[in-house]
Amino acid sequence: MLQVACRPSRPACALLPGLAALLLAACDPSPAYRALTAQDRSGESATAGPPAIGPGIVAPPLPAPGEPAGPDRASLPTPSQANPAGEEVSAPDAPQGATASASPDDTGGLQLLGAIVAPGESARLTWAPSEVFEGISTATPVLVVNGARPGPVLCLTAAIHGDELNGIEMVRRVLHALKPEKLRGAVIGVPIVNLQGFRRGSRYLPDRRDLNRYFPGNPSGSSAARIAYSLFEDIVRHCDMLVDLHTGSFYRTNLPQLRADLRNRRVRELAEGFGGMVVLHHEGAAGTLRRAAVDAGIPAVTLEAGEPLRLQPAKVSEGVRGIFALMTAKNMIRRLRLLGQPEPVYYESTWIRADHGGILSGLVRLGQLVEPGDVLGTVTDPITNEQNLIYATRRGRVLGMAVNQVVMPGFAAFRIGIETDAPLAEFLPGAGSTASESGDDALVPEENGESDATPLSDPEETS
Repeated sequence: MLQVACRPSRPACALLPGLAALLLAACDPSPAYRALTAQDRSGESATAGPPAIGPGIVAPPLPAPGEPAGPDRASLPTPSQANPAGEEVSAPDAPQGATASASPDDTGGLQLLGAIVAPGESARLTWAPSEVFEGISTATPVLVVNGARPGPVLCLTAAIHGDELNGIEMVRRVLHALKPEKLRGAVIGVPIVNLQGFRRGSRYLPDRRDLNRYFPGNPSGSSAARIAYSLFEDIVRHCDMLVDLHTGSFYRTNLPQLRADLRNRRVRELAEGFGGMVVLHHEGAAGTLRRAAVDAGIPAVTLEAGEPLRLQPAKVSEGVRGIFALMTAKNMIRRLRLLGQPEPVYYESTWIRADHGGILSGLVRLGQLVEPGDVLGTVTDPITNEQNLIYATRRGRVLGMAVNQVVMPGFAAFRIGIETDAPLAEFLPGAGSTASESGDDALVPEENGESDATPLSDPEETS
């Protein structure tokens, strides 16, 4: 197992004690972890497997002194440990699906990041995308489960924005619930792409650049462009399909939903695999990981759920269910798939903005249907007590909204998804989309982020 000795800042580790296991490859082990590891080596848990760090979080044991370095080949936790419901997660018996494309060796092993993960095994690798200003390499954990039988390679990426936490937990739950010996294909999970932003509780890289505006990257460009290039070339190009996990941004929350370019047949089929989840059509802003992956021939979607700087179990569970539904549809696992209420696909959306500054109080909930003239929220002046109402201007569904906070005039407060009856081919002629993700005044870097200006996203930017 590869170990990297570096210590994160105290606020970040204090922020997320329940996610410490995800950073074992990039943080010093805590005293509690050392104690549990020592107890495990003493033989008290000879058959119980790796020590538990928290509810549903199990870390592989550290290598014994003198043990050669290499990827951790210890199996990840069983589904009963990471999946309390005890649902079966296994592959179908009949050979179906594509062969894993992440450079298999002669034995069927998965070659990734200079390591080989044998069929039926799991590993924790490290990806070192860049150097911080001190000149110390920043290693990021990468979790890999290589199934015993061939199949497609699914990649999960989370925390490209370092303050978006729900996706980190989704990756943990999915990867630690899989049985390698019953999986068809492989799953590669990067739970914390933007490790530097995560440690600071920030959406951005240390230089205030938005990493998700620099893909596919540039090996001789800015720091953000180099990190994007490393992730794209070292990991993403090994994927047969990609799910990029996000939350709302800047104190906004999103209904669990997919963002997908529905003009692309392979992307459309990928989105259909999630079952009953809301889909918002958008081709993806230039420089986003999803857009770059699709342009490179890798079908990709963005899964949005919840708000930043919080762990929301209900939103996480919905995202995990969608990912397992996708894996079932792609014949990677066998799992009972319950057919829920079908959700509409939205080809258009609009942001309703506050016309006045003050204290915003929302009066609707995510997923609620609204009609023109319905009151969505109020903005109250804290000095004069004057109250102004925010009205819906279109019929639709609340897909995203700001949490209660102090706002300025023009603040994007509610995102309404609008249903249309027009066929997809007629509604989306040529390039472009009416469901804008970027906002009308977003600064998008040119040429994969080589603009000299520091790119600050519009507040309604969510992915």
